[in-house]
Amino acid sequence: MLHDPTEAEDVAQNVFVQVFRSAHRYEVSAKFSTWLFTIARNLALNELRRRSRHPAESMDATRAEQDDQPLQQFEDKKTSLPPEDLLHGELEQKIEHALAALPENQRTAILLCRQDELSYEEIAKVLGCSVSATKSLIHRGRETLKQKLKPYLRSGVWRDSP
Repeated sequence: MLHDPTEAEDVAQNVFVQVFRSAHRYEVSAKFSTWLFTIARNLALNELRRRSRHPAESMDATRAEQDDQPLQQFEDKKTSLPPEDLLHGELEQKIEHALAALPENQRTAILLCRQDELSYEEIAKVLGCSVSATKSLIHRGRETLKQKLKPYLRSGVWRDSP
């Protein structure tokens, strides 16, 4: 959700701090992972809101502007990627961009379904909506992804298996 591994790690740490602080409010009737994902989603959304209110610049970009010199990059000549790995990496990047372009609820529903393998009922609880709304979010998100990624895939058929 955050598109920044470092910030995602920070939020993940904050999730466990929040879980510890809120442990007394956990209801045993609810599944623990659903409660945990709800906290994670809320903290990630808070971070996204904070970012939009207080955008931060890269320190490297600021330094480069101050020095009026572009940042230097050096090629690592010891490693080379085989073409298949390169294509796979490119496809992953296209998928990430397509996911990022989805509305927040659709993206969250798809990620909880595919990566975290939650049931529709669990996703509905995390998102705070009905099961039918969750199914609709996932369906619309998948259809949008299919249309955006069709040029990069051999067929336009969506497969639910990895």
